[in-house]
Amino acid sequence: MSKKNTTTTKAPKQATKKAKAAKPAPAPKADKPMSGLDAAAKVLADAKEPMNAKAMVEKMLAGGMWKTGGKTPQATIYAAIIREIAAKGKDARFKKTDRGLFTVNG
Repeated sequence: MSKKNTTTTKAPKQATKKAKAAKPAPAPKADKPMSGLDAAAKVLADAKEPMNAKAMVEKMLAGGMWKTGGKTPQATIYAAIIREIAAKGKDARFKKTDRGLFTVNG
């Protein structure tokens, strides 16, 4: 004789989700170099005058604020600044003052 396969269904468990405690923001590491955009914002704030991407990169690399192995770091910084201005608009950290020249916004 063969047995019938019967399955039993259990009532679904009621979900009891506990609220997760908010984690504090991790502290930035001191040994980690800052990003290219952060370094560019710092250089422009210190300069207090419009600068082009090449001059910014030279100060960033000389000051040890940023490290790169790329062939055209000025093009990288220029493109990143343009992207931030396009994405954030008036809230961007940078402002384009003239062709190829940027300053701190605000």
